[in-house]
Amino acid sequence: MSAAEDRSTARRTLIVIGLVLATVVGLALVWATRRVLVWGLVAVFFAVALKPLVDRLERRVRRRALATLLVFLAAFALFAAVGALIVVPLVDEVGRFADRAPELVREAQAGQGPLGRLLDRFHLLRYAEPGQLRRYGARLGDPTVGVVRSVAQAVVALITVVVLAYLMVLEAPRIVAATLRLAGDGPAARLRRIGRDSSRIVTGYLSGNLLISVICGGLTFVVLFLLGVPFAAVIALTVAVFDLIPLVGATLGAIAAAGAAFLHSPTDGVVVLVFFVIYQQVENHLLQPVIMARAVRLNPLTVLVSVLLSAELAGLVGALLAIPAAGIAQVLLREFVPAGRQALPRPADGEPAGPPRTGPAAGSIATEQPRAGGAGAAERPPAGG
Repeated sequence: MSAAEDRSTARRTLIVIGLVLATVVGLALVWATRRVLVWGLVAVFFAVALKPLVDRLERRVRRRALATLLVFLAAFALFAAVGALIVVPLVDEVGRFADRAPELVREAQAGQGPLGRLLDRFHLLRYAEPGQLRRYGARLGDPTVGVVRSVAQAVVALITVVVLAYLMVLEAPRIVAATLRLAGDGPAARLRRIGRDSSRIVTGYLSGNLLISVICGGLTFVVLFLLGVPFAAVIALTVAVFDLIPLVGATLGAIAAAGAAFLHSPTDGVVVLVFFVIYQQVENHLLQPVIMARAVRLNPLTVLVSVLLSAELAGLVGALLAIPAAGIAQVLLREFVPAGRQALPRPADGEPAGPPRTGPAAGSIATEQPRAGGAGAAERPPAGG
C-alpha cells in the first residue's frame, strides 16, 4: 500500500471518529438540556396556535406588541375563569369534607355509612383501624418535599413556556422575514407554504381537541346528573379540562368523577367507572382518530399509530405533540419528495410493473406509439432501406 493510500485511509478513519464523537456529544447535550428543549417545543406549539389570532388583531390595532398583549391577556383570562369555576367549588367541597372527616373515619371504623359499608363488603375494615390510620398519616409526610419540589418545577415550567411563547409570537414577523431573506426567492415561497400549512395543522388540532373535550364533558355531565351526584357541572368541567391531555386525560378525569360518585354512592361509583372505561376506548380508537383526521387532514390510522408511538417514546409530551408532528411531517414530505415518488403511476395494460420511466417524454410514450396499419406505420421506412 502506498503512502498516499495510507494517508487517505487515516483521513477517512479520523473523519469517522470525529463524526461519532460529534454525534455522542450532541446526544449528550440534548439529554442534558431535555427539560428546556421540551419547554421550548411546547412554547412553539402554543405560539403557532396563537399567531393567527395576533395577526388578525394586528390588522385592526396596527401594533404588534398591543395585539400580542391583548391575545395573551384574553387567553389568561379564559384559563383563569375556567380555573375559578373548577377550584372555587372544589375548595368549598374540600372544606366540607375536612369538617366531616372525623365523623366519616368513625363511621368507617364501625362499618357504618357509605364508606364503612363499602369497606365491610370488601373485607377491608382492618385497614381502617386507628393504628393503621396513624401509620398512613405518618407516611404521608415523607413525600411532602418531593411534592413541593414538583409543584415548584411545574410553576417555573408554566411561566417559562408562557414567556417563550409570548416572545415568539411578538418577534414572529422579524424571525420569518430574516429566515426568508437568508433562504432566497426560490425557497422562500416553499417556506411560506410550509409555515402556512403547519399553522393550519396546529390550529385544526387544537379545535379538534377542544371538540373531543366538550363531548367528554357533556357526556360526563349527563351521567352524573342522572345519577344525582352533587356538583355534576363542576366535575364535568374538570373532566373536560383533563381530557385535553391525549390518551391519559380521560383516565385522570375518571378518577375525579368516580371519586365524587363513590362518595355519593358505591353503586354510582361503579356506574361511573364502567362509563369511563367504555368511553375511553371509544375516544382513543374512534373519536380521536376520526375527528383529528378531519381537523388535521390525516388518515385515522396515521393519527392512532402516531399517538401510540409518541406516547410510548416521549410520554405525555409526546402524546400531546404527536398529531401535529405527524401533520407537519406530511407537509414536509409533500414539499420535498418529488411528485412522481409520492404516487407511482399505474402500469398500462400489458406493461410489466416496475419503476416509472424517467425523461421528458416518459409520460407520453403510450399515446405517441402509432397503431398497427395506421398512418404511422405507413411512414416507417422499409426494412433495409
